[in-house]
Amino acid sequence: MTRSSEHIEPQFIEGDPSRRHPAGEACPARVRRCNGAPVDSGSEYVLYWMTSARRTRWNFALERAVGHCRRLRLPLLVFEPLRADYRWACDRFHRFVIEGMVDNRAHLEACGVTYYPYVEPRRGACRGLLEALSRRAALVVTDDYPTFFLPRMLEAAAGRIRRRLEAVDSNGIVPMRAAGRTFATAHAFRRCLHGHLPTHFGHLPAPDPLAAIPRGGRSGAARADPAGIPPAILSRWPHADLSRASAIIGNLPIDHTVGPVELHGGAVRAGERLATFLDQGLERYASDRNHPERDATSRLSPYLHFGHISAHEILARVAEREAWTPARVVPGARGRRAGWWGMSEGAEAFLDQLVTWRELGFNRCAHVEDCDSFAELPRWARSTLREHAADPREWTYAPEDFEEARTHDPLWNAAQNQLRREGRIHNYLRMLWGKKILEWSSTPRGALRTMIHLNDKYALDGRDPNSYTGILWVLGLHDRAWGPERPVFGKVRYMSSANTARKYRVRGYVDRYANLAGA
Repeated sequence: MTRSSEHIEPQFIEGDPSRRHPAGEACPARVRRCNGAPVDSGSEYVLYWMTSARRTRWNFALERAVGHCRRLRLPLLVFEPLRADYRWACDRFHRFVIEGMVDNRAHLEACGVTYYPYVEPRRGACRGLLEALSRRAALVVTDDYPTFFLPRMLEAAAGRIRRRLEAVDSNGIVPMRAAGRTFATAHAFRRCLHGHLPTHFGHLPAPDPLAAIPRGGRSGAARADPAGIPPAILSRWPHADLSRASAIIGNLPIDHTVGPVELHGGAVRAGERLATFLDQGLERYASDRNHPERDATSRLSPYLHFGHISAHEILARVAEREAWTPARVVPGARGRRAGWWGMSEGAEAFLDQLVTWRELGFNRCAHVEDCDSFAELPRWARSTLREHAADPREWTYAPEDFEEARTHDPLWNAAQNQLRREGRIHNYLRMLWGKKILEWSSTPRGALRTMIHLNDKYALDGRDPNSYTGILWVLGLHDRAWGPERPVFGKVRYMSSANTARKYRVRGYVDRYANLAGA
C-alpha cells in the first residue's frame, strides 16, 4: 500500500533535484518542508531536532541547520531527546543512544554550540518540550526517517509547531525518494543505482558541518553567542546528566530484562569499528562473510541504525582505501551484483550490502505505508504461502519457545541466543533463523509477527528499514518463485540447518552460543 494523501506528503524545497548544487549541500530531493508555517528571522536561534541521524559529522540535516544559521546570522541549538514510551524501549537501546549523546556533547561543546540532551524520566514527560523550544526558533530542522514511530512523530509535530519544519534525508547515498517508485528486486534497484550513484557520490555531506558555524553574530562580535535555553524550560525539562547513564537508565520505566551488550554506542566507537573493518575485514569480506566462525562482517549496522555513523562516510572511506572515483564505474552494468564499481572483490561485495540492499529497504519504506506488513509481499509469495498455510508441520513452537530458544535445532537456538545476548545474529544465520521460524510457525502471518517481535525487541539494528526488508525477504520479498514446491514454503526459497552446516563450519558457533547462561 502506498502512502496515502492522509499522511504528510510535504513539498520538496524549491529547485530542480537534478541541478548542480555545491558539494556538501543537500540536494533538494533530500529536503522536505513538513508544514506551511513561516521562518521567523527575528527569533533567537535555529533549532536542530536530532532524532535519527544522531551524529555531528557527515550529516545533511545538521549541515542544513548550519546553513540556515549562516543565512540568518543566528546561533544553533541542537536538541537530542530520548523518549521512554516507544515500543521495545529497554536498557540495551537506551545505553547505546546515551553513549552517542556523550560523543555529541563533546563535539558540540568544543565548537561552542549549545547542546540540549533530554532523557525522558517517565512516559510522556517530553510532551510540550519541542513546541516550547520552537517558539524561540527561526525554524526547526529535523531528520527524515521512514519507519517505526518516527513518521507519526514528525507528522504530529508538523501540526503543532508554528515555525517552518524541514525534514532532511541523511540516510543513504541516493535520496530515498529520488527514484519516485519502489523496486521488485535488488537487480532492478541496482540498474537505477548505476545511473544515480556517480552524481550523488559527488555531493556528499560535509565531514564536519560545524566547521561552517557562524563566527560573527548580528552585533559583529568575533563569535556568535551560544543559543540560550530559557530557565523555565530547563526547570521543567532538565538536561540529562550523561555522566550518570547507568543510574538514569535504572530508574526509567523501560524494559530492564533486555540488558546492555558488549558493543558500545557513539560516533567514536563507530569510527573505531569502521577502521578495524577496513584494516582487517574488507579484503576477506567476499570470501568469509557467510562463514559464522570467521565472523568477517562489518558489525556497523547498529551504528548505522542509530545514526552514529553515516553511509556516506563509510563509502568515502572505502573509496579512499580503494583509490576509487566515480569515473571507474563500469558503463552498461545493467544491474550486475559485482564488477561495476571498479573496486576490489571484497569492497564490491560489501558495498552491495551497504548501498544496494540497505538503500533498497529505505526506498521501499519511504514509499509504502505499512512496510512491515504481510500485504507488502509480492502477489506470488502471498498466494503460495496461503495455499500452504494449512500444511502439516513436523515441528511447531509458540512465540515464547522461539524467544527462549527452546527448539530441537541447536544451530537455530545458538542464533537466537546470540540475538538475546549480543543484540545481533551473524548475517547468513539471520536468514536461516527467519526461514525456520516460518517453517515452525502455525501460520505465515504468525511467523512474521514472531520475527518482528524478536528482532525489534533484541536487535540493536532492529526497527529499521533494512531489518524489515530482511524479514520480509524470508517470506519472498525481493526474491523470485523457487522450485520444487515444498510443504509450508510453497514456492518461497527454502533453507535448512543441515545444508548450512554442510556449506559452512558451524560447530564452534553452536558451542559458543548453545548455553543459555548470560543470554
